[in-house]
Amino acid sequence: MNFDAPAGVRRIRVTSAAYGQDAPSTWELWGSQDAGRHYRRIGAAVRTEGPRLVVTTFEGGSAQALRLEIRKTDSGSGRLNLDDVVLETADGTAVAGGPATFPTKTTDGRPQPTPTNAGNQPPHPSGAQTPGTRDANLALGNPSGATASLSTPNNYLLVRPQYAVGYHARRGTPTWVSWHLSAAWLGSAPRQDDFRPDPALPRQFYAVAPRSYSSSGFNRGHNCPSADRSYDLDDNSATFLMTNMIPQAPNNNQRTWAALEDWTRAQVQRGQEAYVIMGSYGQGGTGSNGFTTTLDQGRVTVPARIWKVLVLLPEGEKDLQRIAAGQARVIALDTPNDQQVSPDWSRYRVSVDALEAATGLDLLSALPLPVQEKLEATVDASPVR
Repeated sequence: MNFDAPAGVRRIRVTSAAYGQDAPSTWELWGSQDAGRHYRRIGAAVRTEGPRLVVTTFEGGSAQALRLEIRKTDSGSGRLNLDDVVLETADGTAVAGGPATFPTKTTDGRPQPTPTNAGNQPPHPSGAQTPGTRDANLALGNPSGATASLSTPNNYLLVRPQYAVGYHARRGTPTWVSWHLSAAWLGSAPRQDDFRPDPALPRQFYAVAPRSYSSSGFNRGHNCPSADRSYDLDDNSATFLMTNMIPQAPNNNQRTWAALEDWTRAQVQRGQEAYVIMGSYGQGGTGSNGFTTTLDQGRVTVPARIWKVLVLLPEGEKDLQRIAAGQARVIALDTPNDQQVSPDWSRYRVSVDALEAATGLDLLSALPLPVQEKLEATVDASPVR
């Protein structure tokens, strides 16, 4: 839920089952009395087995406003089927005069926000109006022409409200991840750290899990950063899906890349917005345990290089037109995936043309060709301090 149920909830009934013939799942109900800033578990964990829907009743709700989360807590690939969620008062009356149901969900289980460039962002959990807008994560184009087709497992498109992914099933990592960043995406939601397999992947694909990286000497490196999606818990949790991860050398992740991400958010806090595309290529990187080419018995490829394209422009409307008119700053970077990488990310600036030559992708493809040719040939040299 990204809203509060009225005060007076005393009983919560959740109907659940395993999805189809999927393996059993374990889930928990958590509740918050402070608009999602802090949660506590309600009742015991629930185990679902088989497709028959079963009602679980949780007693002892809240005399205050209440919002809920359902958290799938096991690491298995079995999907969870949720039906009615009903909140009742002490006398059995459903809150608000009828079953209190969750809004329509996307495949990753969160309410679907509407991308907009006209200021129609959702209300902030605190009730304050959030500056900036949430614009389309693929506004600059689909770099690999990825599609959600089983016939293209190594160029599979995953689109969720928080970011879009061109996924490479054989490598077990994204080829690229694309997202928009503005003040409307930023808030005070805590980091969730709920790394987990992506339930939106077709069942024919190997489901990379957090354990795939265990003792490897590489971080589970975010493409779309956790801190870029701090508006609410759903946004933040979505960044911990394993389809958003690559094996990243700790120094690259925790120093070089962290400094770049902090710098980007600082620009947003100064009134900018950004379109970001990040990816990786090649095979073989050096983590804390030395040089490695693959993890998880060859199911996850360790990239040799990690890259990013930033398109920064003042917060506003008609972004593609403004980019074409020369109002944007384009920064492209290509870093080695090793422990010797410099903390100074600005040393790795290259042209977008160079990234396209290295990766075979078509970056910024939504822009007119003459604009692409001009922007992609330039290496950014403006100050970054």
